[in-house]
Amino acid sequence: MPKHARTDEEIERCFEVMAELRTHLTRNKFLDQVREMYKDGYKLVYLEVDGTVVAVAGYRVSTNLFMRKNLYVDDLVTASTQRSKGYGKALVSWLRDIACEQGCHYIHLDSGTHRHEAHKFYFRQGLKIASYHFSEQLKPD
Repeated sequence: MPKHARTDEEIERCFEVMAELRTHLTRNKFLDQVREMYKDGYKLVYLEVDGTVVAVAGYRVSTNLFMRKNLYVDDLVTASTQRSKGYGKALVSWLRDIACEQGCHYIHLDSGTHRHEAHKFYFRQGLKIASYHFSEQLKPD
C-alpha cells in the first residue's frame, strides 16, 4: 500500500528513486523543493518493500474548465532494479482510487516522447494519448 511522504525523512527516502526519473535533481535541494511544492497541493507517495523504497509518485488534485476536477500525476517511477514486479501498476491503481474518492473526472499525466517503455506501461494501465503538450523554456536551468 502506498504511503504519503509526510516527514522530512520519508521525503528524503524517495530521492534515489525519483532521481532516476528526474535526473536533474540534487539531494541537497530535494527536500526544500518538495516542501515548497506541498504548499501548492503536491503530494508525494511511495511504495516500500522490506524497508526499501521501490516506487514513487507525485500528484495533485485540481480543477480546470476542460477536465473539471482532476488528478494530475506529476511524477511516477519505479526503481530500475524493481520494474516489472507490479509496483507501478499498484501506484496507478492507488492513484485512480484516490481520484475517485476525491470526485475527480479524470486522471492524467504527461510523458516524455522518448519514454517508449513508459508509454507501453501507460497503455496497459488503460490510459490513452489525449493531446499534445507544448512548452517553452523561459529560464536556463
